[in-house]
Amino acid sequence: MASVMLATYPDVFAGGAIIAGLPYGCANTVPEAFDRMKGNGLADADGLVRGASGHGGPWPIVSVWHGSADQTVHPANAEAILRQWRMVHGLGEKPTRNEMVDSYPRRVWCDGDGRALIEMYTITGMAHGTPLAAQGSDGCGASGPHMLEANISSTRRIAEFWGLTASIHKDTARATGAQSWSRGIGSIQKTITDALRAAGLIK
Repeated sequence: MASVMLATYPDVFAGGAIIAGLPYGCANTVPEAFDRMKGNGLADADGLVRGASGHGGPWPIVSVWHGSADQTVHPANAEAILRQWRMVHGLGEKPTRNEMVDSYPRRVWCDGDGRALIEMYTITGMAHGTPLAAQGSDGCGASGPHMLEANISSTRRIAEFWGLTASIHKDTARATGAQSWSRGIGSIQKTITDALRAAGLIK
C-alpha cells in the first residue's frame, strides 16, 4: 500500500517507507502478486512510478527496509523498489554512501546538495516483517507476528529520515533515558494518528 500511495499521490506525501513490500504496479492479479513475491518478473516494473501520475516533482523521499532472510517476499523486491525510485529521482545505481547502523547495512542516495532522497536498510538474517528494537531504555513496540525483534527500531530510524525527530533531540538534551524518548514517540504517534483521522481512515 505504501508503494501505491507514494506512486499515485506524490503531491500529497513528502516521504514514505516501504517495509518488506512489492514495487508499485508489478502485479495486476493475485497469481501475479504471488509470483512477484517470489522475485520473478520484477524488471517489468522499473518505469511504472513515473507514469503513475502527472506529477512533475518534487518527489517523495523513500525509506526501504527488507530482511535478507525473507522467504515470504523475496529481497529482490527491495532492489526493484530502489530502481523505481532512483529512476524518478534521477539517481544512479551506486549509492552516495554505505554505512552500518545498529550493525546493519544502510545505503543512501543523495541529490547534488547532499539531501538524502532514498535509503535502504538490509536487516541481515531477518525474515518477513518489521524490525523492532523493543528492549532497553529506548525500546519501542513489542514483538509479535511480523513484528520482529532485530535490535533496530525502523520506526525511530524512519522518523529521523523524514526529519520528524527534532523534538526528540531537543528533549534528549534536557533529559535522559526512556523519559525523553517516550515524549518524542508520543509526538510521532500523535502526528500519525492526526493524519489518519484527517484522511478519514480512523475515527
